[in-house]
Amino acid sequence: MGYQQIKNWLIYVLVRMLICIIQSLPLRFCESFARFMSRIAWHRLRVRRSVIEDNLRHAFPYLSQDERDSIALDMWEHLCLMVCEIAHTARKIHRTNWREHIQLNRARQLVQLLLADRPTVLVSGHFGNFEVAGYAAGLYGFSNYTIARPLDNPYLDRFIGSFRSLNGQYILPKKGSAPRIQEILDGGGTLVLLGDQHAGAKGCWVDFFGRPASCHKGIALFSLANTAPLATCYSKRLSGPLSFELGLADIFDPAIKNGSDPQIKTVTQWYNEVLEAVIEGAPGQYWWVHRRWKGHPPPIPHSINS
Repeated sequence: MGYQQIKNWLIYVLVRMLICIIQSLPLRFCESFARFMSRIAWHRLRVRRSVIEDNLRHAFPYLSQDERDSIALDMWEHLCLMVCEIAHTARKIHRTNWREHIQLNRARQLVQLLLADRPTVLVSGHFGNFEVAGYAAGLYGFSNYTIARPLDNPYLDRFIGSFRSLNGQYILPKKGSAPRIQEILDGGGTLVLLGDQHAGAKGCWVDFFGRPASCHKGIALFSLANTAPLATCYSKRLSGPLSFELGLADIFDPAIKNGSDPQIKTVTQWYNEVLEAVIEGAPGQYWWVHRRWKGHPPPIPHSINS
């Protein structure tokens, strides 16, 4: 067993021990602890503070510094509480009691979409507790396939994967899954993606919170190439831990023609605007800690005759 393998295994053991401790604690204690840790992360450890401040300053230039600091504190509390919720979810949310924990918004439209004899693409972002959303979808009997990058630690990757697949959510790696993805869409299946991940210089550059952001072209392409409805969904925490609103924010259907044929860029801009509106409703539940805005769009080449 090499050094890296030993390191990965030890990290995995520590994470499992932490999860066991969290599972033994009442949720109200977890909520108080998350609030305490948010202040440690923001005021003492200052984890990625410059990134968070820069993101919030560009996203909400009209807010005061105190208001942006409050959003940052809410975000850290949300992230800590999200870990606790994931540890408790499988034990506390079941087919018989999900109504005690989850409210549905525009459920009829979403169910009609998922039951239709067509492929469906669901897009969300690093907002709310999206891991619980995947768990709940399977709980309702809707199998889905989520594209995600495998974790560098294979032990943790299998552990997280076991939670995600409890109720029929299947994880597809980002690389090498193209044939399987097309097979799923051809069979009328449901594909789930996070739409706010940086796609590099060659991605589709659109406006997101007032700044250029690179997005993966595949999300719009899956919808357009397969005439699959693209639904922007969200999972928002409500009054406290394990209390959520799962909702459908908006739907783009490429089968409905409204003038000119939609392009990858227009569809990508559309779901980013929808995500932006969802996030503005509860900004403390978005991952401002991650580097969503990196680099700049490549320059537009001048024509020879210009």
